[in-house]
Amino acid sequence: MPLALLALAIGAFGIGTTEFVIMGLLPEVAGDFGVSIPTAGLLVTGYALGVVIGAPLMTVLGTKISRKRMLMLLMGLFIAGNLVSAVAPAFAIMLIGRVVASLAHGAFFGIGSVVAAELVAPHKKAGAIAMMFTGLTVANVVGVPLGTLIGQHVGWRVTFGIVAALGVVGLAGIAKLVPEMPRPEGVHLRHELAAFKNAQVLLAMAMTVLGFGGVFAAITYIAPMMTHIAGFADGSVTWLLVLFGIGMVGGNLVGGKFADRALMPMLYVSLGALAVVLALFTLTAHNKIAAAVTIALIGALGFATVPPLQKRVLDQAHGAPTLASAVNIGAFNLGNALSAWLGGMVIAAGFGYTAPNWVGAVLAAAALILAVLSAALERRDGARGTVVATGTPAGRQTPVHH
Repeated sequence: MPLALLALAIGAFGIGTTEFVIMGLLPEVAGDFGVSIPTAGLLVTGYALGVVIGAPLMTVLGTKISRKRMLMLLMGLFIAGNLVSAVAPAFAIMLIGRVVASLAHGAFFGIGSVVAAELVAPHKKAGAIAMMFTGLTVANVVGVPLGTLIGQHVGWRVTFGIVAALGVVGLAGIAKLVPEMPRPEGVHLRHELAAFKNAQVLLAMAMTVLGFGGVFAAITYIAPMMTHIAGFADGSVTWLLVLFGIGMVGGNLVGGKFADRALMPMLYVSLGALAVVLALFTLTAHNKIAAAVTIALIGALGFATVPPLQKRVLDQAHGAPTLASAVNIGAFNLGNALSAWLGGMVIAAGFGYTAPNWVGAVLAAAALILAVLSAALERRDGARGTVVATGTPAGRQTPVHH
């Protein structure tokens, strides 16, 4: 794997850290600014919405420049947003800083996926994408716990200053290691938009929303579920999230490896197993050891879907994949927001803290159904294309007379 992938992974590590570390620092931020915890939660919501909006917006704005230069500009935006958060004199200013940083998120992973895939041979594309996303998964194992610890003992502003410094390292790495990749000739915005007319691209994005949404339906409410149902102490939640992160790292690497060999079967296995494990979590949540194992499995199975889904979008939007790739990153965050809302609804309705697991299982099962449908449509279109090309049904040959 090229060293350029390391630079992309460092940038991904910084982005993953800033996205998730705020969840562990909400009490400190709320206390410093004198706002309620729900109000401080806008820092999470605002970031997610910024990713959804920023992914297509920043990608469209970057269609006129090379991908390397766009990646560097996005890291600059990320650095600026985190610096604003670190020195914000008021809550509203910090919220602006969070949104500014989030605008870089979707486009960085979208364009980065295209660059990573172009750096390697065709049979290694999913593995290269997985290598970049390793930075995001490792952030949940190392960056988020360390950032939370630093924020709680030294100050949350220090945490965001360190994240900005990570962005500087990522920017330098991209400038030094990522080769110049001029925009493909003849590809314009209308070509990028045309990818969204492809039913397979839309199906892949729907799988992204539902599949990863299934993961966050459960994980969003992991703290009350583990403390009230499993009986863990409040301080144990951090280490349970580290287990989740370790599962994400392993699942991401396995998903990238096997997606290069058999992409759709990899999706069938990971989505099907994810639906089963989420359903079982309603039972295993009552036992500490079983709950801990289940959390790691959810992380592994959930992130095993990321490289194949991202590669699926790139394959189906061939010729003009950049915008579709970035929008698919927004789809992950849309799934997070949707599933968190649905999980909150079932808890509020009185079904208990384990009810979001059923929501997640249903979402993952729906993603599996879409994967099967997508493959069936692809086979049908392939057979139809053979008929059109030969003028006869597939499998039959027309005698040729000279």
